[in-house]
Amino acid sequence: MEDHQTKTSIRRWLYSAHFKDFVEQSADEILGEMTRRAGGDLDLTQNNAWQEQIEVLKTLQLADSEHSSAKIYFEYTIPRLGRRADVILIVGHVLFVLEFKAGESQFNISALDQVWDYALDLKNFHDASHGICIAPVLVATKAKPQTIELQRTLHDDDLVRPIRANADDLQEVIAQTMDFLKAPRIDISNWESGRYLPTPTIIEAARALYAGHSVESISRSDASAQNLTVTSKAIDQIIENARATGKKAICFVTGVPGAGKTLVGLDVANRHLDKDSDTYSVYLSGNAPLVAVLTEALARDKVRRSSYSQTPVRIGVARSAVKAFIQIVHHFRDACLVDDRPPTGHVVIFDESQRAWTHAKTADFMRRKKGIPDFEHSEPEFLISCMDRHEDWAVVVCLVGGGQEINTGEAGISEWLEAVLNRFKGWEVHLSPSLVESEYRSASSLAKILPLQTTRQNQDLHLATSMRSFRAESLSKFVREVLDMEEDAAKTLAEVSARYPIKITRNLDSAKQWLRDQARGSERYGVVVSSQAQRLKPHAIDVRVKTDPVKWFLDGKEDTRSSYYLEDVATEFQVQGLELDWACVVWDGDLRFNGSGWSHHEFKGTRWNRINKLERQIYLKNAYRVLLTRARQGMVLVVPEGSETDPTRAADFYDPTYNYFRALGLPELT
Repeated sequence: MEDHQTKTSIRRWLYSAHFKDFVEQSADEILGEMTRRAGGDLDLTQNNAWQEQIEVLKTLQLADSEHSSAKIYFEYTIPRLGRRADVILIVGHVLFVLEFKAGESQFNISALDQVWDYALDLKNFHDASHGICIAPVLVATKAKPQTIELQRTLHDDDLVRPIRANADDLQEVIAQTMDFLKAPRIDISNWESGRYLPTPTIIEAARALYAGHSVESISRSDASAQNLTVTSKAIDQIIENARATGKKAICFVTGVPGAGKTLVGLDVANRHLDKDSDTYSVYLSGNAPLVAVLTEALARDKVRRSSYSQTPVRIGVARSAVKAFIQIVHHFRDACLVDDRPPTGHVVIFDESQRAWTHAKTADFMRRKKGIPDFEHSEPEFLISCMDRHEDWAVVVCLVGGGQEINTGEAGISEWLEAVLNRFKGWEVHLSPSLVESEYRSASSLAKILPLQTTRQNQDLHLATSMRSFRAESLSKFVREVLDMEEDAAKTLAEVSARYPIKITRNLDSAKQWLRDQARGSERYGVVVSSQAQRLKPHAIDVRVKTDPVKWFLDGKEDTRSSYYLEDVATEFQVQGLELDWACVVWDGDLRFNGSGWSHHEFKGTRWNRINKLERQIYLKNAYRVLLTRARQGMVLVVPEGSETDPTRAADFYDPTYNYFRALGLPELT
């Protein structure tokens, strides 16, 4: 039976009908429509699961007042997660998300998180679901009868905790939930035409792109956001113009932390994976933890998806395939050192290009590790020279994060501009106008390159809206103001804290409990610290112990090495480019407020030493900038109490910093 959609609605389901029509329609007809819309042959397991779901749902006896108006949807697509919820059932004022585990007698944690994630996705990213009551229900069809527990969460947003039910409990679950939640009736036509405005994590986005979803389907498209597709199309145009005219071009894409620069790069590379194509593109990053996490995430997802097909893929094969898509920049560099032919592709995308090495660091590395004395190039200059080997055309895409240089020898974007000025003046330069902002530290180089006839400024190369902190788009502005001690910080905090909680405390255990209380479903949380935080060992935090970023970001709540366990901590080096839903930032005496500014320190031997070199001061401040912009939904800052008996943890190393945060108006955990 075909459902009637409004003209503006987007069909995100395989089957839908008013509940009374669903009950009257035969199971074979329903299965036939779902199979046809799913695209053909399905395995027996899926057909059997649908058959059982249909049988269970047809036994429901809704109240007379709801029977004709209720509506049911099978296989509702959740684009951000790249999956489909089994059933959406709208009855009166409640939307039920039903996840069936056919033949199961247990309710495992991952399944409960799964149905909660679906409900959260609707609540957070589907605009017509923001203000409605949503009840996630996990149905283990062979489980024993369950005590029905209805619980709200601390967020008080009309989304209840997952409800456990067996096949026979479902009737009572619906009735009790309808009584428990009070709200106006859901306008089904309005709900169907609601816009889906997702802000996926970079891991979720990479999985979706690699699985064949478009960037449009997994990114925001509302007027308040700089649509990622606009930037992707601007890059496509630069590539096509260079190819058509036989020119060489370099473009610089900027964006606030979490705006989706990496996603843009992955999108361009993913659409040009064919090595035989003229526009074959390679995505490169110098961020080894990011590459490791994304590679493993995509490989695991490929194995998972293939398990539903007739040709399952082994994890080793999946990892090899992903490595052709995402590569470490140093592997590309080293290949060009031993082979002076042009690289395979005409297009190369350098993510976090501000972290490329200065000439001094590159020359030192080449001498020590490669046996090449007197190496003449900075890393940016050498990388451009590799692409310059193409006789016809080439494009270099630099994805640039402002204020993100966090390690000694990272050149910043000015080194790329100087390379063009000194050796590659024939290349076209396409710039985001935002490169003039202070955090990019490229003013002198820009002053020389902007007047050139080969330079083009393009506003579409800047991503102004953070996707990461979808609850507070001005978070990066607030963090900048806090670190720069600007007087507007308190005013910005009022804007941010309306939907994005930021708390402060002196107690690490209280902060950890706050994370656990805030997180719902599989929302990821963890503890992050500066790599210079050497005196947190009394709090069981030792930055010298290396955390495996793959385990930390990808493994589940049962794994002691995962972020969920709140035992292993990650530093700026492990988290840059990645994100958490909820973060605990633990502050040490390396960056201290002294009443008028920040004091920068490193711990060596038995005491703290002041950092006097401006470049290293900037790296330390940027480290905290990275930490403070990791959380998508909220964070807690821990500034520990000092010690009367330990001079390396004196109270005046910590108290002024805590008081500075309190003076800004940050609320204390109670």
